[in-house]
Amino acid sequence: MSPQPARKALPERVAGAILDGAARTLAAQGTAASMTDVAAAAGVARATVYRYFPNRQVLLDELAGLALREIDDRLGSARLDEVPVQEGVTRVVRALVDVGDLFTVLARERARPDQVDRTLSGPVAQLLQRGRDDGEIRDDLPVPWLTEALLGLTLSVLTSSPRRGREDTVAAITSLVLDGATRRGPRLP
Repeated sequence: MSPQPARKALPERVAGAILDGAARTLAAQGTAASMTDVAAAAGVARATVYRYFPNRQVLLDELAGLALREIDDRLGSARLDEVPVQEGVTRVVRALVDVGDLFTVLARERARPDQVDRTLSGPVAQLLQRGRDDGEIRDDLPVPWLTEALLGLTLSVLTSSPRRGREDTVAAITSLVLDGATRRGPRLP
């Protein structure tokens, strides 16, 4: 093995650690997170963060790009146009829960709105419109509202406590989107 691939792999690993630490930190602390906090979460010195990402905006842009690529990959493999609408909603929620902190940062920072529309909001709106056309989704609310409600609810759950396991989180969000917040079953004393 030549030393060249090892040298290239180390910068990629460091950049990856910084991005992971930044996503966790920014998702948890929002705008209060500093580059020092990011460095601590990544396990590197603050100077190292600045060597890879010269300022906060460059770091946020890279996180947004990473989030959009992850979302695009997951929604593409979810085959939303090939499954029933309710299953599609579950797959959208699962994709966003799996993208997790990156989705949280992307949504909070309102980064790259045109790409978010094309990569995320557009496919979700198409799914909901199909459900509306088939009579499965209510038609008294505009599809953009329903799309924002799904995305906003997912963001809200991902950033709140207590946290649940992945599948419980997906099921709770999906149920709330599809069934609403009305009580099911008998009322307990």
